[in-house]
Amino acid sequence: MILLDGKKTSNDIKDEIAVEVAQLVASGSKKPHLAAILVGKDGASETYVNAKVKACLKVGFNSTLVRLDTNVTQEQLLVEVEKINFNSDIDGLIVQLPLPSHIDEMKVTQAILPTKDVDGFHPTNIGKMVLNLPTYLPATPAGILELLARYKVETSGKNCVVIGRSNIVGSPMSILMARNANPGNCTVTLTHSRTKNLIEITKTADILIVALGKAEFVTANMVKEGVTIIDVGITRVKSNKTKSGWKLLGDVDFKGVKNKCNFITPVPGGVGPMTIAMLLKNTLLSSKSNLY
Repeated sequence: MILLDGKKTSNDIKDEIAVEVAQLVASGSKKPHLAAILVGKDGASETYVNAKVKACLKVGFNSTLVRLDTNVTQEQLLVEVEKINFNSDIDGLIVQLPLPSHIDEMKVTQAILPTKDVDGFHPTNIGKMVLNLPTYLPATPAGILELLARYKVETSGKNCVVIGRSNIVGSPMSILMARNANPGNCTVTLTHSRTKNLIEITKTADILIVALGKAEFVTANMVKEGVTIIDVGITRVKSNKTKSGWKLLGDVDFKGVKNKCNFITPVPGGVGPMTIAMLLKNTLLSSKSNLY
């Protein structure tokens, strides 16, 4: 069993980006600049945004964090998005999700200029992804592809099963794994809450990508020997064995399945760190105007 170490790989990518940023600045170009909008004080979102700001500092980016109150109106939020859209010094913009229930997430996503949509969620960028055109790939799926590529996991001709059909991970992942590329060229089955005989399907998987949000949902009886497992899920559960009183669990029963795997991502330290690394990579692309 080989651990797909997202923490190490993401640090490698950050080091590579830092070298490129230093070269850009030395040649007279400006530093890449990533802006984030954080609405409210959700603990997980706060942690995630702070990690992004810290990562920007590490690679030599400029960063801007706009904090807005939980009861900010949708119109006020859109005004902030518009300001950043037309700030020529800023290369990338992310609006941290989830947003409060009174705000339409899709309207906000569509308000971000596709050229600054480094999260890869804008319909224009999703459309380009579907057509296999150069674009900003959604950060989590892009991070998974990077892990598969750097660990030389063979994907061509393999059966790939995706559990979960979210617009952020499951759906784009199914498209990317089926495309004529490397990683890719898989025969993909996308499963979800209405799928019947799920265990029969997951047992056919050479590559199993799980993005469900249910702690330890996938157990040893659901996978075959030699499988590669990508665990995207992360759930915080109470624990009397940690100082914090909490521990993080993935969607996969790691201890139960690891001995059947050729490759597997840990939780934490697998897909999560890769998401931030790919966000930085998209911002660097934007600053170099390589796509638009």
